[in-house]
Amino acid sequence: MRARAMAAALCGAAIALQAQASENKPDPKKLINAQVIAEVQDVLSREVVSYALRNFNRVRGDLTPEQILAFDAQWRQERERERKPLIVATLSNPLSTYVKRVQARSVGLYVEIILTDHHGLNVGQSSITSDMWQGDEAKFQKTYELGPGSIFIDEAEWHEETKTWRAQLNLTIEDPANGELLGAATFELNLTELQRRGAQS
Repeated sequence: MRARAMAAALCGAAIALQAQASENKPDPKKLINAQVIAEVQDVLSREVVSYALRNFNRVRGDLTPEQILAFDAQWRQERERERKPLIVATLSNPLSTYVKRVQARSVGLYVEIILTDHHGLNVGQSSITSDMWQGDEAKFQKTYELGPGSIFIDEAEWHEETKTWRAQLNLTIEDPANGELLGAATFELNLTELQRRGAQS
């Protein structure tokens, strides 16, 4: 009986903490301010970004919808297999290496970084994603498809494993040399960490 009572108490405490966390849901549009956006845009202004996206846009050219879906299907299949040629090639290219370093230097602020080409296909990323094609998602449709300078901040979501709030900052990627629209970027930010840093400043 005592063990059951203790288990029930722990369960109740966990539910209470979850409810408290939900009540304290942060507003990502307030936390992801002009300074945060400017820092991300600085990351995207580096030559390694524009060079990689120009190259992939040229190589992939005008893929058909069927070819895009084939890439995405291959990616999903490789996630379940031992051999992952497409995933490994993407995660080991110079752009992915760059964004991995950016994420590491953020010391917990950037949870995930994804950079896509003009089709919405992944070009550089900091970790394995569930799919390769982002073109059917709001992160691409509310940025790249709206034109240069577009920014979309998604809703905050609770991450149970780390007990933190997260939100995605999505924005277009332009060529610094001529303003050409090259692709789109998604930076998933740890809002809990962003709040902590703001409280200390």
